[in-house]
Amino acid sequence: MGDNIKLYSDIEKYEIINVNDGEKYNYLANNDVIVDENGYLKLLILNKTQSKFSFFGNNEFIEVSWDCVKKIGLRTIIIDADEELMKKNRL
Repeated sequence: MGDNIKLYSDIEKYEIINVNDGEKYNYLANNDVIVDENGYLKLLILNKTQSKFSFFGNNEFIEVSWDCVKKIGLRTIIIDADEELMKKNRL
């Protein structure tokens, strides 16, 4: 495989960082990705709840367009999303 190809099994261990506000969203494996009907990555679903005991409270999630992903590095996924680009949801 080429140098530009990343396997999901590798990038699920990458930490997600928003350069807009410095917020860390844990690892991709602890979050989710929405893929459209054509197989393109559409959204990152970021788990805002940082507690290990999140099942006791409300879970907060943030939807971020895949267009906000600026770089997939050696161990991080860099996003650039401000408040108006992030859609907050609760379960």
